Parts: sequence; C-alpha cells; structure tokens
Amino acid sequence: MGFFLDARPGRQWLRERAQGKRVLNLFSYTCSFSVVALQCGAAEVINIDMAKSALATGQRNHALNGLPPERARFLPHDVFRSTRNLEDLGPYDLVISDPPSRQKRSFEADKDCARLLQQLARMLAPGAEILACLNAPYLGAAFLPELFEAHLKSCEYVERLPQREDFPEKDLDCCLKMQAFRPRGA
Repeated sequence: MGFFLDARPGRQWLRERAQGKRVLNLFSYTCSFSVVALQCGAAEVINIDMAKSALATGQRNHALNGLPPERARFLPHDVFRSTRNLEDLGPYDLVISDPPSRQKRSFEADKDCARLLQQLARMLAPGAEILACLNAPYLGAAFLPELFEAHLKSCEYVERLPQREDFPEKDLDCCLKMQAFRPRGA
C-alpha cells in the first residue's frame, strides 16, 4: 500500500535503496511504494494486487507522476496463485510486502504470512532486502521477525522503522509495523 501517512518511514526506506533495483510490490493497492521506487531510479517494479480497481488507480498515479510505463507492471492476481509467474519475472532486489491484516477468502495475516515467506524464498536475488509491513493490532512486533526466523531463514531482522513523530502511537504493538530484513551476514 504505502499510501497512508503512517507509511512515510517505509517510503523513505525505499528512497534510500531503490536506485537500479528490481522491486516486487506485493499487495500494492494504489501503488504508492511503486511510485516512490521509480521516482528514485528503480529499474523496474512489479505491482501485484487482487483488486483491479486499485491497480487502475495505481496506473493513474504513475501517469500523474510522469513515470515511464515500461518500467512498471500491474498484475491483478492473487499472490498465492501467481507464484510461478512472479518467480519467472524475478529475481527481485527489493520486496515490499504490505498485506491486509484480514481480508476474507484472500489473506489473513496470522495464517498466511508464513506461507508468503516460504514462497518469497524462491524469488529473491542475492542480497535482496525486504520491507515487511503489517497493520494488525492483534499481532505484536515480534510476529514478523519470528516468522522470518522460522520460514525464511536466509534473511535476518535488521530493524523496525520508527513511527512518525507527528503520528504518535501509545502501543507500538498495536500500530503499523514496518520491519526491514536482509540476507544473513550482509
């Protein structure tokens, strides 16, 4: 997604890393992360979201920002049913994953994040970094690092991106969690 105000630290993280990279933007919604990546010199961005209308808005966002259409793809697919296609389009240097916390019959974070990480393992280029975002108040800050440790052992937790100072939260376990991961030993 990346569209919301509290996602600004994630967009900044991406700005610092996008130059020349192939980016996979999972659950892309209106493609805000894609716009930032391409503005900062990403070689290509693959946007995937089940909602065709959200991707259509994403395409308009790219056009409004004067971004070259040949450097972005918009795939209206279910992440889990498009694994082979995403593998064929990869590998990816940067992955942004910002799934819904609960969306009936498509994604439920507490059940599906582990399966997503298992599939990502086959799509990563050497040295690939991941920004995993999750806005699920019922899942604490340790949820994603523990899943990476169990299901994507090739990556290690780096940091949780800070909350915006102008968007304070009382309970950091209940707000948006943006956590960065990289290959072990990198």
